[in-house]
Amino acid sequence: MRFLVFLCLLFAVGTAQAQTRAPASAAPTPGQIDINSASRDELMTLDGIGEMRADAIIRARPFKVKTDLVERRLVPEELYGKIADKVAARAVPVPPAPKPAAPVPTKR
Repeated sequence: MRFLVFLCLLFAVGTAQAQTRAPASAAPTPGQIDINSASRDELMTLDGIGEMRADAIIRARPFKVKTDLVERRLVPEELYGKIADKVAARAVPVPPAPKPAAPVPTKR
């Protein structure tokens, strides 16, 4: 009986973790530019992206999806339509949370 309860608990925890993970974006295909890691010069190779827009994109990172460019008003919809097939937003790896430091024993 305990084993059954353990399995149910394990399943519930696994399901909760799966629901809280950020959706993984596919890696950019060859020829696509990852807006989460591209340099200023790489971004400026896209039609309609100049110095100011490239800098704004870099400051606004990270992006969950490439449509964030339009949603955050970094790129007009018309321009996005021209570059959408040339960009991707690869998921940014989340570093593990640091472990809390052990308390320092005090002498009394």
